[in-house]
Amino acid sequence: MSQTARPLSARKQELLERAYSYVLEQGLASLSLRPLAAAIGSSPRVLLFLFGSKEELIKALLARARNDELDFLARTRAQAQGIGERGDLAATVRVIWHWLSGEPTRPLLKLWVEAYARSTAEPDGPWGPFARQTVEDWLALLTAVQPEGATATTAAAERTLALAVLRGALLDLLATGDLERVTSAIEHYLRLAKG
Repeated sequence: MSQTARPLSARKQELLERAYSYVLEQGLASLSLRPLAAAIGSSPRVLLFLFGSKEELIKALLARARNDELDFLARTRAQAQGIGERGDLAATVRVIWHWLSGEPTRPLLKLWVEAYARSTAEPDGPWGPFARQTVEDWLALLTAVQPEGATATTAAAERTLALAVLRGALLDLLATGDLERVTSAIEHYLRLAKG
């Protein structure tokens, strides 16, 4: 029998949002309950009562970050599907890059990179399936907007390459801050992809 997730209590939701704002600034790598609790107006005891454990709190924070990502993907899918009958992969890559490279998105993306890396290094920890889920989420978007006509193998390779280019460009941008150079590389890739 499957269990349905219960809605969060108002207090738990409030503390989750405050904790989420905190980790967007501070990161998750060295998350400690005492400084977190002090920063968000709570106590370690209350956080443990509400979330069960530090690991469950981390899972809730990762789910919260994924919700932001999924909201963006849904908006992007709607926007891209307005471009054409099945959309346009290159136009979608541009929309995604515009969002990824925007200053307001940087804290979320730093958290995403951290969670992605931890998920691949510690798949049995609270990070669990985060990396795999995010790859699947992004590939689903690219699949939905990809024009029909290519073989299944070619289409899968094209969207996988697009995702790899975006992910690599994001890492480069976060490391260097060189938006002009990295955006130029994205545009160069899109010209090459069009053939």
